[in-house]
Amino acid sequence: MSKKKKIIVFVCMLCLLVVTGVMNVVLNKSIDATAVSGGGEVTTASFFTTSRLDKTTTRNEAIAQYKEILSSSASSEEAKTNAEAKINELVEAMSMETTMEGLIKAKGFSDALVNYSSTYINVILKSAELTEDEVAKIVDVIQSQTNRDIDYIKIIPVE
Repeated sequence: MSKKKKIIVFVCMLCLLVVTGVMNVVLNKSIDATAVSGGGEVTTASFFTTSRLDKTTTRNEAIAQYKEILSSSASSEEAKTNAEAKINELVEAMSMETTMEGLIKAKGFSDALVNYSSTYINVILKSAELTEDEVAKIVDVIQSQTNRDIDYIKIIPVE
């Protein structure tokens, strides 16, 4: 595959990621505006459901694009190797997130959403406030699964 085609594929994937992010922000703002104007109530449960759906949709789109690269006869071996590595990274991240979410729920939290990447870990919890003990439990779960320093972990309570 020529360098120009690789650049085009990369730019298309990047554009899709940006469009998904913009749509997420726009849709979340419209949901917030509806809640503020009294048109309906946005619950924490719908936040967690919407966030999980957005994350799943974005990742499924990325995996589909990588699979297209893998199945294309025009793709170079390097592009196929990179696509396969990216799919493996996404699958690993999804597995880590699911495991950490389950362990956090086992610690007594009603819902948790974990976003895991090579640079950060965001934990969003269904909770009005967190005590130091609760934060310590969450950090312990994350560090036991990832061996990451606390500087790379962000914990966000959501009512």
